[in-house]
Amino acid sequence: MTELEFITLRYGGKPAHLLRMIKAVYLGLLINAVIIAWVNLAMMTLLEVFFDLSHFDAMLYTFGLMVVAVIYAALSGLKGVAITDMVQFVIAMIGCIVLAVLVVNSDRIGGMTNLRTTLPSSTFNFLPSMQNAPTGVGVAQGFGLTIGAFLAFVAVQWWSSWYPGAEPGGGGYVAQRMMSTRSEKESVWATLLFQIGHYCIRPWPWIVVGLCAIALYSPEYNNQVLNEQLIEASSSHINFETFTDPAATFLAQNSNITLPQEIDQVQYFYSPRLGFVFAMRDFLPIGLVGLLLTAFMAAYLSTISTQVNWGASYLINDLLIPAFPNSDPSQLVDKSRYVSILVMIAGAIVTPFVTSIAGVWEFIMQCGAGLGLVLILRWYWWRINVWSEISATITPLVAYAFCQFYFNEKIGETFTNNYGPFYFTVATTTIVWLVITFVTKPETNETINNFCRQVRPMGSWPLYAKNLTTCNSGLKWMFGGWISMSLTIVFLLFTIGSFVILDIQLGLVYAVLSILTILALKLFLKKTNIFDRNSEST
Repeated sequence: MTELEFITLRYGGKPAHLLRMIKAVYLGLLINAVIIAWVNLAMMTLLEVFFDLSHFDAMLYTFGLMVVAVIYAALSGLKGVAITDMVQFVIAMIGCIVLAVLVVNSDRIGGMTNLRTTLPSSTFNFLPSMQNAPTGVGVAQGFGLTIGAFLAFVAVQWWSSWYPGAEPGGGGYVAQRMMSTRSEKESVWATLLFQIGHYCIRPWPWIVVGLCAIALYSPEYNNQVLNEQLIEASSSHINFETFTDPAATFLAQNSNITLPQEIDQVQYFYSPRLGFVFAMRDFLPIGLVGLLLTAFMAAYLSTISTQVNWGASYLINDLLIPAFPNSDPSQLVDKSRYVSILVMIAGAIVTPFVTSIAGVWEFIMQCGAGLGLVLILRWYWWRINVWSEISATITPLVAYAFCQFYFNEKIGETFTNNYGPFYFTVATTTIVWLVITFVTKPETNETINNFCRQVRPMGSWPLYAKNLTTCNSGLKWMFGGWISMSLTIVFLLFTIGSFVILDIQLGLVYAVLSILTILALKLFLKKTNIFDRNSEST
């Protein structure tokens, strides 16, 4: 089951089927191909540095690994992907933790206490510094945000933007896993466990290695002369970002830079993502190299298999089956394997065009800006109709293209630095879908009755469906559960981080706050009676 099936439950008629099929192609093939491409880029970075491969050769080897992932994803299905995901997550976490411990305790770093004296104190702040314009060059830009960017991330993005792994209103990976569990109770616990593992535990080994990489490979802390050269080159009339490999271009124009550590510093300046791989190469004993390589390949295979299964489920369940409802089930199994190959090929085609992971994230976030509110409100407000969602899906693409090719240049750098294009897209999309909602007819009584009968939603629904909805008094407990879970994630993240950077006093404060929010979450979950409902009966 996919969340796109709910489109034909929430909406009715041919437009609902059209939206379901459009989204199956848009998400399952097009957006999925972009996501696979950025995952391939990360794997290629590892292969290029660790095995001294050319960019082209690394791409070929990555495609070979992708074929392996597609084979076992196509043969095993969702259950196999879930099992391998669990095993690969454990392997990857162990490997990353081992690397973090080895690097931070190496002679060149000298432990966490010494690392904290090497880097500015602001580096260890859990919240970024805010300024009117971005400061610093290269890695230094990562520790500050413009006020507009900060507000976009904290106050707007979570409800307005669709992006993989955190879709407002439910969707994608999490919904697929929830719908595959045996009961509503298991789906809730599985989702809570995922949130803690994904947001609280997994980032810290990466963060530790990333901080060490700054101290080890950033020219700002190792070679001031080279750092000034790089800053001057970056700010000169020659825009190195327009080159496929700006580091290679800089090195070719400065042939006196020949020492390996200086070459690493140049490459790191332009591509900070290389720091993790440099750390693996320089600090892992031979016996642990295989473990970390296995960990990275496990993470890669896990992600690719998830993406392939996710995309194939959309294309089969929400495109082929509605188009050919009388298809033989055995033929659908074969077709799903062919579709898995199609998704893989699409990802491979896009891969050569992706040069920046951050750029891909920005593209996906802006292409879904403004859609999120419709995805949330469709569960609570009867007036949302199929044309609301269609317009909210298409408008961000048009607004993004308008900003990218015309508006950004006209408004200027201050506009783009403060996430102006994002705000513009959100505002435009919201206005468009609201207008479309009120100038088009609502869903039919039959459609709304059927939806309310099966889902029993809260919120604002017509009087004729009131006896099929759930009392809104429970909304306050659900809202409390949402707030307490969000705070739990933040406080657990900060608790682990405080102990990792040896700020024990602050860690204890966050630990107490984490316990309090967990107790609040438990109370709110009990009040919602979510574990007492029989999902099968609905």
